[in-house]
Formats: sequence, structure tokens, C-alpha cells
Amino acid sequence: MDQSKDNFFSFLATNTPAGLTGAARPEVESESALREKLAATLRHSALPQAQRELVLALILLWHDHLEPAHAIAQSIENADGAFVHGIMHRREPDYANAKYWFRRVGEHPAFKEIARRVNGLPKPAGADAFPRLTKGARWDPFAMVDACETAAGRPPSDPFHQFLLEAQRIETEVLLGLFTAA
Repeated sequence: MDQSKDNFFSFLATNTPAGLTGAARPEVESESALREKLAATLRHSALPQAQRELVLALILLWHDHLEPAHAIAQSIENADGAFVHGIMHRREPDYANAKYWFRRVGEHPAFKEIARRVNGLPKPAGADAFPRLTKGARWDPFAMVDACETAAGRPPSDPFHQFLLEAQRIETEVLLGLFTAA
């Protein structure tokens, strides 16, 4: 990974991962601080404006700023915008609306890499009782929505909940990598 990509990924370096719901974590940065730091990083980037907006939305979402991430994602009328929009509604949580946006994604180039990385995670005990997040070599965002809805009633320390947090981190990293590809 080159230095500029490292700069973007540093925005995901939080003490705890983004939650399955939008509950704010105390250690996340403010929206204004994130915008300022990202603007400084983007000054040295050749990314087109639409990709810059996607990066901002994804980073704001990671830092629990759901409303501003929602406004940005909603303004991007393509599969990438729909993907971020779907994640935002999944975390809100508005599971039916998340599925609506994931239907608009279609077959996304990130699905294969997300599936590969999630399939490589150690499975938590009892994982067979939950929806499979992949269908072979393809990420299934609808299964992730269903799994998050199922896990909503479980404590954050639950192994399946922890597994979903890791899957969400992978999803975010893969999308960020795609959005920052020059």
C-alpha cells in the first residue's frame, strides 16, 4: 500500500470499531476535525470529486456521524453511493431501508474481496445458527443486514456480534481501498 493510501486508512484507526448501530463512541473525532484532516490529505490527491465525497461519507460513517454521511451518500447516484447509503441505514438501524439501497447496488466490484476476507475470519462458536455473510466468493449485503438485525439483541461481547464488527471493518476497508484507487 502506498503512502497516500496509508493516509486514508489512518482515519479508520479507532480504539474500537464502528458499531453495528449508530451509537456514538466517545473516542471518535468530530465531524469538523475529520473534514479538516481529510481536506489536508486530499490536497495531495488526484481523486475525482465523486470519489472524494465517497471517501468523506465512509469516514464520517466510521466515526458515527450518520446524518452527514447520509446526506453525502444520498447525493451520489451510483452503486458506490448506494453501498455507503445501505451501510448507513443498516447502522441507523433501518434494516428494510438498508436492503432497499443494497438492491440498488447490484453486483459491486467490492463483493469478491469482502467475501474473500470475511471467509478468512475465524468463525465464532454457533455461527451456523446465523445467516452466512457470503455466497461462495460473493459478499451478501442482505445477509449482513439480517445478521446485524439478529445480533442487535445480543451484548457487544457476544462472539457473533464481534464477528460482525470485524466483517463491517473489512467491508469499510475494502470500499475505502476502491474509492481511493487512482
